[in-house]
Amino acid sequence: MAEGETRAGLAALWMVGAIVSFSAMAIAGREAGLTLDTFEIMAYRSLVGVVIVVAVLSAAGRWHQVRRQRLGVHLLRNLFHFTGQNLWFLAVTLIPLAQVFALEFTSPLWVIILSPLLLGEALTRRRMLAAALGFAGILIVARPSPETLSLGLAAAASCAIFFALTAILTKRLTRHEHTASILFWLTSMQLAMGLLAAGWDGDMVLPNASTLPWLVLIGIAGLTAHFCLTTALSLAPASVVVPVDFARLPAIAILGMLIYGEALDAWVLGGAAIICIANYLNIVAGQPRRTPQS
Repeated sequence: MAEGETRAGLAALWMVGAIVSFSAMAIAGREAGLTLDTFEIMAYRSLVGVVIVVAVLSAAGRWHQVRRQRLGVHLLRNLFHFTGQNLWFLAVTLIPLAQVFALEFTSPLWVIILSPLLLGEALTRRRMLAAALGFAGILIVARPSPETLSLGLAAAASCAIFFALTAILTKRLTRHEHTASILFWLTSMQLAMGLLAAGWDGDMVLPNASTLPWLVLIGIAGLTAHFCLTTALSLAPASVVVPVDFARLPAIAILGMLIYGEALDAWVLGGAAIICIANYLNIVAGQPRRTPQS
């Protein structure tokens, strides 16, 4: 087997881990949301993350990779991510899980729109086509009307925008920062944000025997999902990795049906398929064109 095929196969295995992690986090978020609000979930999730990150940094001796030169960018990035993640946790408690994931997949399309403004990247015709196709998919998934519009739909659609802003700032940070530094400031800053937001009224619910396992699962799954995704992208091109990630949607749709009795909505699945195609077109548009060899 060629080395490229081996790396692609390993990337696919890592993506299975990412799909399992994202799905576990959605289910755990819905269960924890029965007792805790989203700010409390984020605070406890970040606490679990801080413990894991600090333990790994200490065991690996990588504290020297944690830098303080760009704390302002870290703070803005983590504020965007904190907002998006809160909206995501709110959405998973209000609307079908497949609908949440479908709208979350629009995040790369928002990156297309925002990157020229924030990163100075060119907005090509292919990227514009991908964005237009993706937003057509949004309309199919959401089917906006006075009867269908809801807080859950608004939360799911909005979280994709904040995740896009997070991705753009992450791209800026990775030019200068190690992953260890990004993860440390992600978990520690969002712990502070979660504690402030959850405790501002002096009424923060403590986890009990029923919610604690879900919170631990959220914290672990949040880190493993992004670790698996990052590892997969280091092994194979995005054009190989991202189509595997699209399997998250049918996976969560089936889980939603089996666990919560959610119907398999043809409109949601069809619109999500269009969004996935738009994302793939965006990936293809971003790849350098091969020049014919003489």
